[in-house]
Amino acid sequence: MSTPGAGRAEVVVDLDAIAANTAVLRERVGRPLMAVVKADGYGHGLVPAARAVLAGGADALGVAIVDEALALRAAGVTAPVLAWLNGPGTDVAAAVAADVELSVNAGWGLDEVVAAARAADRPARVHLAADTGLSREGATPDLWPALVDAAARAEADGDVAVVGLWSHLAYADAPTHPTIGAQVRVFEEAVAVARDAGLTDARRHLANSAATIALPDTWFDMVRPGVALYGLDPLGGDPRRYGLRPAMTVRAQVAHTKRVPAGSGVSYGHTYTTDRETTLALVPVGYADGVPRAVGNRAPVWAAGAQRRIAGRVCMDQFVLDLGDDAIAAGDDVVLWGPGDDGEPTAQQWADAADTIHYELVTRVGGRFTRRYVGTRGSV
Repeated sequence: MSTPGAGRAEVVVDLDAIAANTAVLRERVGRPLMAVVKADGYGHGLVPAARAVLAGGADALGVAIVDEALALRAAGVTAPVLAWLNGPGTDVAAAVAADVELSVNAGWGLDEVVAAARAADRPARVHLAADTGLSREGATPDLWPALVDAAARAEADGDVAVVGLWSHLAYADAPTHPTIGAQVRVFEEAVAVARDAGLTDARRHLANSAATIALPDTWFDMVRPGVALYGLDPLGGDPRRYGLRPAMTVRAQVAHTKRVPAGSGVSYGHTYTTDRETTLALVPVGYADGVPRAVGNRAPVWAAGAQRRIAGRVCMDQFVLDLGDDAIAAGDDVVLWGPGDDGEPTAQQWADAADTIHYELVTRVGGRFTRRYVGTRGSV
């Protein structure tokens, strides 16, 4: 049956699920939680996701870039927001004016923030990032003391308030990996340097979603989950083990059906051939909408009461399902992934089919999909 109002294709986001997941994680750790809503809320919508996590008890928000933080401010979100991916030329002046917290990982970055703070005649709130082994953002241990000393001087001058010390884990999704303990030790050493320099009020945060679930020794003063807020297991298993519920359902309506004989090649290159007379259903979404081309002949789709494999290659705008003799009609609803409660595929199943991670799937789906929200927890 078709879904009223669904149109050609839609992403349905359950805001109550996001709020509930946030509450579960906040209760799990028993300390402040920075909810990561970068990348358009992991594909769930930046502002609605932010409001939902705040309704669920999040203490602060995390984004990658300043533009995301400013969009939250423009929408009236007043909670603390940290933006951490700040290259040369970032509009730190706008961030300081909007009371956006900024991550700093090098001397030049601190200089830009100090200049912006002086121009605004107000201190900037900064988090110092330490590279503890991921080799992305963050000052390496040899450069860390100089950054800390410069930040301490800037704080003494009234130009900045150092409110956070942070880093990021490389192997949190493999909880027994030896790099975790090594990174924790490096982080603790970096914190000790900062404390010795007088930066005693800064909160320590290291734990991402996987660490929030599985690694209590990394929780420190605050945790920083992302994908788990949206009900996905960062360890690749069943999120229900942790009381989480997937918030995204991706669905479309069948555009066309036909009966074809045995031996019919399906889609480009005929990588799928029917082995009997069968019914084919055309689903009008493709890789232009974020459906990975790589899942042809692999990914499951819920249609006519059962999971079906995509038949043949995913095209730019469409793909095909083989229904056998089961009844399906144009306008009927199919589900690419959802919570999995009623047998529909999950984002993890799609990730397995695409040889990727569910993070990529939920953040890339879009294109000509419309987005619809259900639940009430995104209205705070």
